Amino acid sequence: MFTVEIGGRAIAVTNADEDQARELIDSEEFREDLTMIHSEGKPIWDGKSKLEIRTATKDEEEEFESADDLDDEDDSDDEPSVVFLVDIDDDEDEEEEEAGKPGA
Repeated sequence: MFTVEIGGRAIAVTNADEDQARELIDSEEFREDLTMIHSEGKPIWDGKSKLEIRTATKDEEEEFESADDLDDEDDSDDEPSVVFLVDIDDDEDEEEEEAGKPGA
């Protein structure tokens, strides 16, 4: 397993092999997703900081294995899975934040 880091901060872990993990962080779709997914009201990635991969730690692997999202996935799928290690804002949280801003 490999961990995706942005600016030295672990943001996600994947069960991809090294080549697949590199393809993932180089893919336009993944990069675009990282600019649209928010954590604590901010995009996970600013579109400029360097994305890096490294071998996942034991704790990160355990976080991956315990992720609820994986229970719903089809095990026959050859595509690697990604589990975020940061809290992801859901759409309702973002809407509430926007509604609470002055001038909204």
